[in-house]
Amino acid sequence: MDDETRKIPSHEVTYGKLRDMILFGHLQPGQPVTIQGLIRDLDAGMTPVREAIRRLTAEGALLPQGNRRVAVPELTPALLDQLAFVRLTVEPKLAELAGAYLTPDLIDRLEAIDDQVDRAIRSGAVNEYLQSNHLFHFVLYEASQAPILVDIARSLWLRFGPSLRVVCARYGASALPDRHEEALAAMRAGDRAGLARAVENDIQQGIDQIRQAQMLGEI
Repeated sequence: MDDETRKIPSHEVTYGKLRDMILFGHLQPGQPVTIQGLIRDLDAGMTPVREAIRRLTAEGALLPQGNRRVAVPELTPALLDQLAFVRLTVEPKLAELAGAYLTPDLIDRLEAIDDQVDRAIRSGAVNEYLQSNHLFHFVLYEASQAPILVDIARSLWLRFGPSLRVVCARYGASALPDRHEEALAAMRAGDRAGLARAVENDIQQGIDQIRQAQMLGEI
């Protein structure tokens, strides 16, 4: 059996579905959900759901609540400060490293993804914004050839995403930052330092949105 016909194991499929539910905020921070409810929502058996919960708990994306319930942890100001520090350290470095491997075709692909981001912002389509924004960042980061840093970035987004979804739902996608055009201009110019700065500015604006919502008591 070749790679194209080999099926993805069911536990990996279930993990991916639950990870995306967390990443894109379909599970609200602090709202408990039952394991039986996840079995129904994920259309999966008890064993793969329990394994997915175990893995995501180890990654800090879920918190056991007792009585066969789990919840996405709430993002406190102190936790946001820690996430901000690590994201602003790791992700600009990933962008800088990726700059050495960018090809015209990859830049074209990133530009097409950013077009999806822009359309989502214009139409206020929150889900599409979250998914296309995530895709833009990780297509870029995966070009870095720095798999350990990419894994760290994925973990950080799992902790950050649910609160970003709350902010999006409250203010709409049109209120969210998008500094991708600056990043694309730096890519075309071969400016790796400029690319890192653009990604840093993009991340900082998202952090500021959540911090402001926390200060106003909205999340």
